[in-house]
Order: sequence, then structure tokens, then C-alpha cells
Amino acid sequence: MEGLERVIREHPFFAGLDEGFCVLVCGCAKNVRYEAGRYLFHEGDPANEFYLIRHGRVSLELHAPERGAVTFQTLGPGEVVGVSWLIPPYRWSYDAKALELTRAIAMDAACLRQKCEADHDLGYDMMKRFMPVLVQRLQAARLQALDVYSARPLKPCA
Repeated sequence: MEGLERVIREHPFFAGLDEGFCVLVCGCAKNVRYEAGRYLFHEGDPANEFYLIRHGRVSLELHAPERGAVTFQTLGPGEVVGVSWLIPPYRWSYDAKALELTRAIAMDAACLRQKCEADHDLGYDMMKRFMPVLVQRLQAARLQALDVYSARPLKPCA
């Protein structure tokens, strides 16, 4: 666990994490690897994990009518993938796909939610870390939606 704890402690998302919180968080972590083209998760599936990217790139995709999958953001090393694990009903609201070999730390969402419920200081720390990510993802999706729908010709009013 020492190597995993070091990786989590050094990941930018967990910068400055309290020592006691780090021990709790590490108990929910495991190393994962995704080959290029493999999906980390799909929209609508249970949000059972979130990911700290160590190496590689991951695209976040929405499905748009008449256009199919549209990438609204690409993430790389040092970034976090997945915020839906925090919000009931804990289902993914987009797809995430590895664009190249991607190595990450997967955090078990149920494990971490349980620890956050038991220790509200940990829960508050996690919310402070995830809120900027959530706001940034919403902004990226909004900008992508504007781009998608501005490309469609306007229909004249009757």
C-alpha cells in the first residue's frame, strides 16, 4: 500500500490532504489500466468509482442527436475523471473513453461515500475538492452544447 499511498499523496487532486484522510482514502483505492479505445464507463451506468489519471488521456463524451458522440473535454495526467459518484442516484451522466493507454487510480465510490458519512470532515474536504471539478465540467459541457447547436441552421419562425 505504501506505493499507492505515495501516488495518491502526489496526485494534484489530493494535494495537501490531511494525513489521516489519506489513510482513509487509500483504503478505497486500486491501480487500473485501460487500453486505447476502452471505455472507463458509460452514461446511465452506476457510478461506482472515480479515477485519478496517472498516465494517458481520457475523453468525456456526450451523445448529441444527429451527431453521435461529441467530446466535450479531454483529460490527462494529474486530473480526475468522474463526479457522478457524489450525487444520487449515482449514475454516470456521460461516457469516458481512454484515448491511449491510460493508467489511473480507481477510487471505490461506495467505500469513500461510507467513510465520508462516518467522518463529515473528510466529506467536507472531498466536496471542496470536487466542487471546482464539477463546475468546470458543467462549463465545458455548456460550451460544447453551444458549439453543437450553433452549427445547426436556424429554422425560420412561422
